[in-house]
Amino acid sequence: MSRRVATITLNPAYDLVGLLPDIHRGDVNLVKTAGLHAAGKGINVAKVLKNLGIDVTVGGFLGKENQDGFQKAFSETGIANRFQVVEGRTRINVKLTEQTGEVTDFNFSGFSITKADWQRFVTDSLSWAGQFDMICVSGSLPQGIDLNDFTQWMLRLREQCMCVIFDSSREAFVAGLKASPWLVKPNHRELEIWAGKPLPTQQDIVNAANQLRQQGIAHVVVSLGEKGAMWVNSSGAWFAKPPECEVISTVGAGDSMVGGLIYGLMMRQTSEHTLRLATAVSALAVSQPNVGITDRAQLAHMMTKVDLQPFTAQ
Repeated sequence: MSRRVATITLNPAYDLVGLLPDIHRGDVNLVKTAGLHAAGKGINVAKVLKNLGIDVTVGGFLGKENQDGFQKAFSETGIANRFQVVEGRTRINVKLTEQTGEVTDFNFSGFSITKADWQRFVTDSLSWAGQFDMICVSGSLPQGIDLNDFTQWMLRLREQCMCVIFDSSREAFVAGLKASPWLVKPNHRELEIWAGKPLPTQQDIVNAANQLRQQGIAHVVVSLGEKGAMWVNSSGAWFAKPPECEVISTVGAGDSMVGGLIYGLMMRQTSEHTLRLATAVSALAVSQPNVGITDRAQLAHMMTKVDLQPFTAQ
């Protein structure tokens, strides 16, 4: 296997990560800057995969006015760049972590995509999609992209690459599901919104995941924050719980999990091993200000502390 992966981020962002004791509304808050990163969900996934030794190509849209930070990051990390540059600015997301570990996000608006921008992206992305073993599509949609157009592109992408991993939310999540991606990774709240009801128990989560699988989705991984994750596929269901970690930033934790999932699947590991790895990668992410694997030994140690259990219906 060539082990080639592409990630597509249609609405990337500069993540400004800060730490403070607590937030006082209507007052001046002094914030310790933990990092300013050229990011976005698919870019975070790519960083993890690159650290783990996988060849990665990234694509999507970048704003012309402030693209330099992204171009520099891709060049320094050796990530192949297929982003389309459009008029305007890539958005900035401010992520503030309080002493309690609670994270407040301020996600600003960015560029708007024209019909011509979208058509150029569709033509280009479909011309190279068939070169990859897996393609990860993640994140929100920028202004200007029609949901039906997005669904049609996802359907065509599936024709080029059977292993499409999808991680999004709200209307974009529903639109992407219509293409029956190979693997989806909603978080607990996103799955509840899709199901139209609360899912308080593991059995409820598994039932909802199996409803998604009935639509032709092979793998459903549900991230549960500090509680861990559940993976449901044709072989069964598993629950993984991470160890307690000091929270520096939860930014990119879900993306790190997706990176770990893709790596395990690319290496043809078992579902259990892959979920353990992905949970450990995610746990490492919350204990640092940026995503990525800098110490493989630390990752291996974290994997030993993940509690993994098969789920059996009560």
